[in-house]
Amino acid sequence: MNFVKRAGMSLRARKARTAALLGIFVVICVLLLGGFLLQGATARQEAEAQRTIGVDVTLKGKGLTPALADRLGSSPQVHRYNPRLPLEAGARGIEPLESDAPGPGGDRTGAKTPPPKTPPPLALNGVRDSGLLLPFSYGSSKITAGRGITPEDAGRKVAVVEQRLAEKNGLKVGDTLHVRSADGKRTVPLTVVGIYRDSTQDPSRWVPPHQLPGNVLYVPLRTVQRLSPGTADLAEAVFRIGSPEQAEHLHAEARRLLGGGSFDFRVNDKAYKDQVRPIQRAGTFAGLIVWLTAVAGALILGLIVMLQIRERRDELGVLLSLGEKKWKLIGQHAVEVAAVGLPAVAVAALAGQVAVQLAGDALLARQDSSPSPRAGSPDTPADSSRMRVEPSDLGKVAGIGLGISLVSTVVPGIGILRLHPRSILTDSE
Repeated sequence: MNFVKRAGMSLRARKARTAALLGIFVVICVLLLGGFLLQGATARQEAEAQRTIGVDVTLKGKGLTPALADRLGSSPQVHRYNPRLPLEAGARGIEPLESDAPGPGGDRTGAKTPPPKTPPPLALNGVRDSGLLLPFSYGSSKITAGRGITPEDAGRKVAVVEQRLAEKNGLKVGDTLHVRSADGKRTVPLTVVGIYRDSTQDPSRWVPPHQLPGNVLYVPLRTVQRLSPGTADLAEAVFRIGSPEQAEHLHAEARRLLGGGSFDFRVNDKAYKDQVRPIQRAGTFAGLIVWLTAVAGALILGLIVMLQIRERRDELGVLLSLGEKKWKLIGQHAVEVAAVGLPAVAVAALAGQVAVQLAGDALLARQDSSPSPRAGSPDTPADSSRMRVEPSDLGKVAGIGLGISLVSTVVPGIGILRLHPRSILTDSE
């Protein structure tokens, strides 16, 4: 009789053992599927964290021009970048803030006597992406109306003003103000696209107006270049990359562009590590689950098959005495286990779909309740942490399940090769 047909008859004859074997296989497949799904979810979350959180690299140095910053920003490691070019500028049509403390030459009564010569009252910061500025990234400054400066504003005459300056002059989003160069020769009209609030308090001692936090404006980089009397080096440039490992490549590129001059290259990866390390630990734990489940499943099923072989010695002896080949007896046990494993994968897929949905909702609820480490970073999309059963995951589970069934039958089946029908039948008598 064909050994495959005998395997089917054996499974039908031993329904209780078949059901128990199916239950064990379902548990193994569910654990394997859960491990693969968790690995997939953590991989998507890590990739999303690299894109949205990333690692900030701050570059300062002599000779760092906007053109060099653009070249570094075009590197494949860089997701976003922001050069910052400061400039003092005058105001026209608005009244800048002034310090409440008595200035130089003030009398004892506190009357304000402005110094004979003061620098321009406004402090402009030419930027490309205000969301990468440290005050906006970590929440000390927040946009209260409108929006910040974006790369799309490169050729526009727009500005983001501080709330105190806006309140004093009655400015709101859509209004226009005028700034002019320090020599008074160039004037640029700016449309207010955003109003921000800086939590920094005014100094208790007198400072020039351009040093007051309320007189700080953020404008596109080209606007500052229009008002600047000549080419000037950037105060700094911030580059957001995917991971700390990529910082070495950016450092080598910066050294090549800036030549032998000294520069300050600082990597701020605290937010990245705080968010990505738990995700990586979860991925490692998921991989450990897969390996432990595969090894434990093979051991458990191997012990079960070994016990079945011992219990069915008489059956094996009769088959051997009838001339059945030993490899076919091993194949019969392998077919029996594999025939139970295939429906176990289907049952695990159905059960896993429900369990995964609950687990994904729990992950999303936990993510929504956790505070964002960067005020300026976009939220991670819900799809990145949601688990879903993919055909590739089922393929992996089926492959590992088939491997477990082969290992758990072939290894114990080695004992069948040592069996002799005469000794089996003699022992049974």
